[in-house]
Amino acid sequence: MKNIVILISGRGSNMQAIVNADIPDANIAAVLSNSETAAGLAWAAERGIATDSLNHKNFDSRLAFDQAMMEKIDAYQPDLVVLAGFMRILTPEFCAHYENRLINIHPSILPSFTGLHTHERALEAGCRVAGCTIHFVTPELDCGPIISQGIVPILDGDTADDVAARVLTVEHQLFPQAVADFVAGRLKIEGNRVLNAQRNAAGQSLLA
Repeated sequence: MKNIVILISGRGSNMQAIVNADIPDANIAAVLSNSETAAGLAWAAERGIATDSLNHKNFDSRLAFDQAMMEKIDAYQPDLVVLAGFMRILTPEFCAHYENRLINIHPSILPSFTGLHTHERALEAGCRVAGCTIHFVTPELDCGPIISQGIVPILDGDTADDVAARVLTVEHQLFPQAVADFVAGRLKIEGNRVLNAQRNAAGQSLLA
């Protein structure tokens, strides 16, 4: 059984998707937030999952907050830490502490559109597709080894909200699968590429 700690900042819809997936051998040990009013905390608590929060505004520096959050996370002895809409830029110290066991979901097809306002920027650029990326976290923002990506069309007349809703549906499918692949030991990092034993096996069977 693998212990998983999920970090959120708001309603945590991706956290909910992971919990609802009931992944074999995955124990959702806790849901933590940088906001005590994050709606996802109440949702998790109602399902018997341990919750806690730390307000980043109460700390003098980003590192001080990260160190305090690490203490809370480590109390649950996590095998995997999942950033599910955790709206904080993490320090190199935090990233190093959870190296190769910290994953994030980003609402764009990386390496395009790192940072915020991804859907607005995709529309402004005239993109015909948008999507999401699940990746291991490194100190460089939104640049870690990619686990999986999902793509949706951008239709004529779409608003950023239209694109966001379409992408979110894909996020809710991909993120639980990425967690399941990690828990099952199917992911292997080689350089900046993530190999997935299940995906490779499927590819081999198609080629056979």
